[in-house]
Amino acid sequence: MAAACARIFGKVAWHILESPPCRAGTLASRVPMVSLPGSIRAYGTGGGGFRSQMVYSTRLRGGRVLGCAFLLGGGLGLYQTIKLTVQHHLAEEVMTSDCGLRLTLYQYKTCPFCSKVRAFLDYHGLPYEIVEVNPVMRKEIKWSTYRKVPILMVNGDVQLNDSSVIISALKTHLMSKEKTISDILRCYPEMKAVNEKGKEVTEFNNKYWVMVNEPEDQLMYPEKDSRKEEIKWRKWADDWLVHLISPNVYRTTGEALASFDYIVREGKFGPYEGFFAKYVGAAAMFLISKRLKSRHNLQDDVRQDLYKAVNEWVAAIGMNRKFMGGDQPNLADLAVYGILRVMEGLEAWNDMMENTKVKRWYRRMEKAIQSN
Repeated sequence: MAAACARIFGKVAWHILESPPCRAGTLASRVPMVSLPGSIRAYGTGGGGFRSQMVYSTRLRGGRVLGCAFLLGGGLGLYQTIKLTVQHHLAEEVMTSDCGLRLTLYQYKTCPFCSKVRAFLDYHGLPYEIVEVNPVMRKEIKWSTYRKVPILMVNGDVQLNDSSVIISALKTHLMSKEKTISDILRCYPEMKAVNEKGKEVTEFNNKYWVMVNEPEDQLMYPEKDSRKEEIKWRKWADDWLVHLISPNVYRTTGEALASFDYIVREGKFGPYEGFFAKYVGAAAMFLISKRLKSRHNLQDDVRQDLYKAVNEWVAAIGMNRKFMGGDQPNLADLAVYGILRVMEGLEAWNDMMENTKVKRWYRRMEKAIQSN
């Protein structure tokens, strides 16, 4: 649109500037008709009564000025067209990774599983667009039959569900770029099952496996049993560590309010939804956290379970490794970091950093992710 306008301005300008000197009456015929609102007079018609030399020269200069104005307008229009085109192209480049993937993450910012995915994407330097989902209405994912987050859309047409599937599938693609995401996704078949409460749940086969061939396996897992160790602690993060978050951040009414204040501030809520979520949601989660404590057989002081779990993780890394992956984080490092990160700024996170041995590993993880 802007380019078309620029071309029209340019044509009109050159038509005016290249025209030979003419009489006042003929000059006026080259100037567009302009009618002012509320008036029946047409300006630029060049009536025969204006014959003085002063009027003639004024009209001539006016034509030249008008031509220059059209040229200037066309130039500015062309500049804006080029500028917007370049900006659009750069934006597409920014949102498309080096491996040719355009990624859109549908998430709740404070969800541990979504945080896991962001940690993976950030560490590997994969650009992505975020769509924050309203946790009440979830209208942003109404198009999806899978109603949980995270959901990752790849190139606008391939949908990845479940945080561990997303991470394993993308890591497989990064290691074996000749494999398409659609082909890789077939390695993680979706299964429907009924849980102990009689509710249908969706699970995914092989979700902790990165599907690589033997040479790629040796490159990714140079140490003996390192793949087995990575899978074990990724499962631990999903099956145990993540269940310690809610009982700890909603441990008291004060902590529950502080947690929901953060959730409302960072999430996508309307003004009334936010007020309702903060106070009613905090009260509800305070009560639910007590049930979760019972379900997962936690101690009365749930902090002790958190401290124990985090220290187990640090002990598994050992004194001779920076990360579980050695000198660089592996998928277990990224999963544990992503889950713990959602507590940042809350009392539970401060207590964990002060009362466990996790701080040095955690700071190394921050630097590793920020450097990519």
